Amino acid sequence: MNIISFYRLSRGLYDRGFFKISKFITRLGFLVFNSHVPGSAKIGRFSKAAYGGSGVIIHKDAIVGERVLFGQGTTIGRQLDPLGVPRVGDDVYIATGAKILGDIRVGNNVIIGANAVVIRDVPDNSIVAGVPAKLIKTIDKPIYDLLKGLY
Repeated sequence: MNIISFYRLSRGLYDRGFFKISKFITRLGFLVFNSHVPGSAKIGRFSKAAYGGSGVIIHKDAIVGERVLFGQGTTIGRQLDPLGVPRVGDDVYIATGAKILGDIRVGNNVIIGANAVVIRDVPDNSIVAGVPAKLIKTIDKPIYDLLKGLY
């Protein structure tokens, strides 16, 4: 069991209109995992959180694709502008401590390095790292081939 299990339950309740119970499950997940992943966020199938999802924070309006792996202490949220939150594509690895902030798009098949601060769009098939995150490398094969059984 991890924070994504709590999210799935919360999302199911949210979709059926049980908003208060959904919020309760989100808060329960916070108490257990010190993470905030609300049922109103959209997270694709087969997405996972490493180490139970400890410290994962996801904005209530964020959109996350399929097969995304969150490292502990990651954040997907907005900047000071109240409009616009990140949209994360499919097959993305978000390493420990990474922050994805603002009205940006992270493409498909992307690796975001540990403690990176992503404040600009990230193209498909790339590896980014640093503060602020910069393109380190363009890749031509699936990220999970590079991560050697991590998923």
